[in-house]
Amino acid sequence: MPITDDEGLDRLLDADTIAVIGCSTTAGKPAHDVPAYLQRHGYRIVPVNPFADRVLGEPAFDALADVESEIDLVNVFRPSEEVPEILDAVRERHAARGDAGAAWLQLGISHDEAAAAAEADGIDVVQDRCMKVEHGRLRG
Repeated sequence: MPITDDEGLDRLLDADTIAVIGCSTTAGKPAHDVPAYLQRHGYRIVPVNPFADRVLGEPAFDALADVESEIDLVNVFRPSEEVPEILDAVRERHAARGDAGAAWLQLGISHDEAAAAAEADGIDVVQDRCMKVEHGRLRG
């Protein structure tokens, strides 16, 4: 079952390195402003955006599989219909490398079937919640 309780959400906020799928170069978009907020609060942001070279001063990667450094959590800013493919990539990475143990689907993004499959493989999943809002509420 996706994580919805404050204790579980707070535990995921202990992540250090967050890969952001769909991280935007455009200030004012949630996919830019939320990762920028997280970066200002000490998180290492690893942008995943095949259309950008750099985002938030960090090199951007075309795909999650291209990220060489360890990832604690994958934050998703893509439409719900893309979630199964994204969570498959998270599951593959988790199985192969042992990292990427959590996926956070931002506000308005969910896919129960894909989330259940990821959870069955030991990945914590949050759906339809803003990481910035939850960080401010629980840690602000």
